[in-house]
Amino acid sequence: MGSEETKKHPKTHLQLNPNWAQLQLKVKSNGLNKSSKHTKNPESETHNSILGKRKERLEAESDGSKPSPLTPINDDFSLTDVVAMDCEMVGISQGNKSALGRVSLVNKWGNLIYDEFVRPVERVVDFRTRISGIRPRDLRKAKDFPTVQKKVAELIEGRILVGHALHNDLKALLLTHSKKDLRDTSEYQPFLK
Repeated sequence: MGSEETKKHPKTHLQLNPNWAQLQLKVKSNGLNKSSKHTKNPESETHNSILGKRKERLEAESDGSKPSPLTPINDDFSLTDVVAMDCEMVGISQGNKSALGRVSLVNKWGNLIYDEFVRPVERVVDFRTRISGIRPRDLRKAKDFPTVQKKVAELIEGRILVGHALHNDLKALLLTHSKKDLRDTSEYQPFLK
C-alpha cells in the first residue's frame, strides 16, 4: 500500500536535496519581494548565509563593478600573438598513464580559437570526468591525435604560449616550444608565494 501512495503522491514522500530546497525557498522569497532587492528581513538573510559565502560573493561581483577576468573582453576571435592553452588528460593502460583527451586554445582576449576532443591511440580506462570533464560520449566523434597535434602546432608556432604546467601539455601533444615564448603560471614567482 505504501508504494501505491508514492505513485499517487510522489512529491509528498520524496525528500528534496537540501540545496534544491534552499534554492526553491530563495526563488519564492525573491518572487514575493520583487519590489525590494535587499530587505532587512532576517529570514532572507538566513537564506543568503545558507547558500554560502561563495554564492554571495558571486552575486556581489555581478553588479558590474568589476569585470571578471574569465570573461572575454571583446568579440575578436582572431589568432593573436599570444595564445593560452590547456589540455585535459584521460587514463590509459591500467589508469596510471595519461593520454591527451582534449585541447583548448584561447587568444589574448580570452576568446576560444580551438577546442577539440582527442581520441587516444590506446583504450581509455579512466575518463577522469570529475577533473577533466571528459565523458565517454565526448570521445566517440573525437578527432585522431595526429590531426589535432598538427593543428595545435600550426596555431602556436611563433607565438607566446601561456598556460599552467605547459611542459605536461606539450609532452602530451608530443610538441616542443621555444622557452623564450613560454609563459608558465606554475613557474611564475609571485604565484609561488
